[in-house]
Amino acid sequence: MRAERHKQTRRGARGRGPAGRADSRPLYAALDLGTNSCRMLIAAPHEGSFQIVDAFSKSVKLGKELERSGALSPAAVSRTLGALQVCASKIRRHGVKRCRLVATEACRRATNGEAFLRQVTRQTGLKLELIDPAEEARLAVVSCAPLVDPKASQVLVIDIGGGSTELVWLDIGEVPPEKRRAAIMKLKLARKRGSDTASPIDGLRVVDWISVPLGVATLHERFSDVEDRRSRFALMSWYFEEQMAEFTPYIDAELPDYLNGFQMIGTSGTVTTVGAAHLGLQRYDRNAVDGMSLTGDQINTVIDSFLGSDFTGRIGKLGIGLDRADLVISGSAILQTLLRIWPTDRLSVADRGLREGMLYAMMSADGAFAGTEDA
Repeated sequence: MRAERHKQTRRGARGRGPAGRADSRPLYAALDLGTNSCRMLIAAPHEGSFQIVDAFSKSVKLGKELERSGALSPAAVSRTLGALQVCASKIRRHGVKRCRLVATEACRRATNGEAFLRQVTRQTGLKLELIDPAEEARLAVVSCAPLVDPKASQVLVIDIGGGSTELVWLDIGEVPPEKRRAAIMKLKLARKRGSDTASPIDGLRVVDWISVPLGVATLHERFSDVEDRRSRFALMSWYFEEQMAEFTPYIDAELPDYLNGFQMIGTSGTVTTVGAAHLGLQRYDRNAVDGMSLTGDQINTVIDSFLGSDFTGRIGKLGIGLDRADLVISGSAILQTLLRIWPTDRLSVADRGLREGMLYAMMSADGAFAGTEDA
């Protein structure tokens, strides 16, 4: 199923208002500071979705060496503060009043994470919210609501981040297709796993969710001393699977009921990179990748090519620098592990994440989608 597209405009459109904006629609900003990247979107509501006015994305490697030292390094802090200064400038320039700015796994785990966030406020004026894994998982699911297949009854959303991977399994069999997006927008996850995660919302039931404290950066760092790529890949796959032992659908993976009407949605740089590689893109094209479907065989073929002798050339064709290439391998190990546990004839690729989830949630709460959510 092809996803709805987020219409984009160039920053500083002609007309009146901040940054030359020609209309008076309210602007929203959503910023996601993760273990590897700092990303921000500024957007306005538009026809049941949103129109991007400005965007920012930079690899800051905030969590570099975190696995070894337990703290954010001075170099990582400096890189990240520079990126956040740019974000603060964009928010001021556009006159954005409604913002949500979040930090995730690196700041949760680092011994100096809270001190760093106070430093961010002092030096940039931005007050970042340190969200817990449940909220991170919820926002990932909300961002993917438009991709849910009307025929699906079981949906697994996977968000492979830099420092953690979130899995949320939903039972939507009792939700009419036209009501599913609205129900997902209201999704709540129990802050503590094992407490009441199964309370239905408009028929939607959370079977279980988990945040595995391993993402592309942290998993790579843990096994970076293993030189052989295929051996490292196998160890990463084994170790990641070991961390999912308490996830209910993992325990019951062989029960046929779990795979009836099953849809897996993947949202991460890993998944979109695999999608772009399958399409043979020389330059990344979001419109071609977001919402596309991949079979398990297609994904395994791409991953096998990443593990081959022409790894550098294969990655280079996608425009991925060698400093990020190893993260593709660790992300692929996570993805292939999940596909081995829950075989599926289709994975829906989502070029979206926490930023889109925050924008949808804020706009929905403000009534910007009234009359369009069930369309």
